[in-house]
Amino acid sequence: MSYKGTHKIGEYFEYVVPPLEGLWWQEGREEIDYNQKEQLHFISIIRLPDFAPKKDDEGLCVQCMHIGSYDEEPTTVELMHKYMEENGYDLDIKDKRYHHEIYLSNPRKCDVSKLKTVIRHPIKKK
Repeated sequence: MSYKGTHKIGEYFEYVVPPLEGLWWQEGREEIDYNQKEQLHFISIIRLPDFAPKKDDEGLCVQCMHIGSYDEEPTTVELMHKYMEENGYDLDIKDKRYHHEIYLSNPRKCDVSKLKTVIRHPIKKK
């Protein structure tokens, strides 16, 4: 998508490539079992700039910034689910709606205790 190329995209503007995101799930489960990492499936994605056509919308979600080791994410997820339930929502992980992570830190250049990951879960009104 270079502005220097011959293919031109309408409304194109120069942009910074966003952080890598990961969608995570385990077959037949609504919630991630962090003790069964060998059963995890994932899709890695990068957000497209606004000039790219919008075909899909992630829908209603709850999200939180997790700071620390990936192995400590269950504590953050528990807080998210408590918040969700207290505010009248149910978890809606199914089909194409997954546990979603946005990685804001480079684990090769950052102390594990300072890793920043946005965790997002799809939800629906009760």
